[in-house]
Amino acid sequence: MGNLFPGTVEHRQKIAGVEIFARIGGSGPPLLLVHGFPQTHAMWHRIAPELMRHFTCVMPDLRGYGYSGCPPNDAGNEAYSKRAMANDLAGLMQALGHARFAVAGHDRGARVGYRMALDHPQAVTSLTVLDIVPTHAMWHNFTVKLAMKTYHWLFLAQPHPLPEMLIEQNPVGYLDYTLASWTKSKDLSAFSEEALAEYRLHYATPDHIHATCNDYRAGATADLAADEADRKAGRRIGCPTLALWGNAGIPGETDGPLDTWREWCTSVEGREIESGHFLAEENPEETLAALLPFLRSHAA
Repeated sequence: MGNLFPGTVEHRQKIAGVEIFARIGGSGPPLLLVHGFPQTHAMWHRIAPELMRHFTCVMPDLRGYGYSGCPPNDAGNEAYSKRAMANDLAGLMQALGHARFAVAGHDRGARVGYRMALDHPQAVTSLTVLDIVPTHAMWHNFTVKLAMKTYHWLFLAQPHPLPEMLIEQNPVGYLDYTLASWTKSKDLSAFSEEALAEYRLHYATPDHIHATCNDYRAGATADLAADEADRKAGRRIGCPTLALWGNAGIPGETDGPLDTWREWCTSVEGREIESGHFLAEENPEETLAALLPFLRSHAA
């Protein structure tokens, strides 16, 4: 990992009984960078050097992923809810002395990010979401085309042990297929060998396969319920928000990512990037060109 993130340090913090791993580097206002499925914080390695020139970057592994702990699940899937993950990372940032900070997240990490902006509005100065629309919009607006592209939402959320039993037969094969299928080029050429080694190392273990399935079980239950409660109460994300998505990514299959985010945010801007799902690795230059000016204009 030293090759991917030179000049950074590793940090471990126990939050609510779960050890959370984070990599920290840079200087300036605090910026929390949150990865998605089926990756780890290694996904930021292509844009982190430039971000660390302007910000103190905190790059954790979510509970159930990477070097962080895999707590047991519960009947309501609350242990792997985005609310629980957001509480982990809010606690981590507080422990590091950051009362207010910007958040940028990709995929599941972006879901953690917008849940944090709703649950901890006093802490989040700005929010960037990479290649998602809210969980509520995903579940309530499935089309045939979107469902085919995001079949894993239904597959991974199936009761234990079905997805675990199937994935454990060839976890690296499943990981590689999933990563490749969501890129614009439909292969693994966008990923560095060092980052791929990290993704494969962690995903291949039964504990991580089970934990990531629990993440998606929470998406179909606890996370959807939290979004529905916010919609019913009229809660909106109050901080400045930037939505970026790949022109061959997942939100591009919806009726309009930016229009969807306008329903959830009081102030949002955004655009598509020439990319598949993995903006920070497939097109780091264009991602940084959109991300940096927004972050610098809304720094804590």
